[in-house]
Amino acid sequence: MNNYKQLLMVGAGAVCLLFSQITESSAQGGYNAHFIPYSSVTFGGGTSTYFGDLAGYRQPFKSLFTLPRWNVGLGYTRQFTPRFAARAMFTWARITGDDYTYNRNDVEDNLVQYARNLHFRNDLKEFAITGIYNFIADGRNPENRAKITPYLFGGIALLAHSPEALTPDSAGVAQQWVKLQPLRTEGQGQPGRDKPYSLVTVSIPVGIGARYKLNENFNIGVEIGYRYAFSDYLDDVGEGLYATRDTQQGIAVIMTDRRFEQVAARPSNHPERYQVLRDLFNNGTPEQKGTIQDALTTQVRSTKGLLQDGYLLTNFSIQYIIPTKIKCPPIK
Repeated sequence: MNNYKQLLMVGAGAVCLLFSQITESSAQGGYNAHFIPYSSVTFGGGTSTYFGDLAGYRQPFKSLFTLPRWNVGLGYTRQFTPRFAARAMFTWARITGDDYTYNRNDVEDNLVQYARNLHFRNDLKEFAITGIYNFIADGRNPENRAKITPYLFGGIALLAHSPEALTPDSAGVAQQWVKLQPLRTEGQGQPGRDKPYSLVTVSIPVGIGARYKLNENFNIGVEIGYRYAFSDYLDDVGEGLYATRDTQQGIAVIMTDRRFEQVAARPSNHPERYQVLRDLFNNGTPEQKGTIQDALTTQVRSTKGLLQDGYLLTNFSIQYIIPTKIKCPPIK
């Protein structure tokens, strides 16, 4: 936790130092001599898309459209120069992933993930500090800002999260969402295993956007940004093994290994999932039979990928320009 705070403070300090130097150098060079800095408040919402072990980077377009969810955000932006600004933004976003949904239309090509049958949802609370570069410079005051302004942004964010999954769909038993981190689904904390993962991490937001001037006081905006998380457990699936049954009890035993459930757990997924594996094992090629057998007997829950978990946010916003104070000359 202390390391994350230190990293966030270093990143925030770097952003602030960058903009202070830009403002100072611009003013000295005459470029910013007559520019009036101004502030704005942003409110918006959009979609959230997860990338990770349950929705691979290997098929990014498929991941974008398989299980999108929502996000809402509130932010404060300070325009220091005609081109450079800094923003503080709080975003609440939900992401989700599901082995069944992601792989059901091409089971034969994704037997391992389909057999694993894991799923999750995670409500992310993100506080981000980002720098913004405008491709089109503003005028000397807020009223004269550009009509359309495309921009780039990048920075650092502190991220709180807690992945959950539904209990199995059993006749006569109501399903419920259960928090996964306390269940130690990969045997975290046991001898020879990793320690339990933190529910607070850091992410790196980068992206593009554009805003349109409605009038003197309001903009509307749209942006798309990717967040790379410094955690591989936004989905509760890292690079570990299944927890052994003798180290777990109660609901943890059920939630750790979902491979042998007859149906997929999420409410919209009620086909006989396991029957598909049986049919492929009985009628498939020797290679398919071997893959299914390995997937159902292996102790490996997931293997290490090149990238850790991430998520993509799209956002449509309305921005209120805070009126600047006009300094009048003293009356003599």
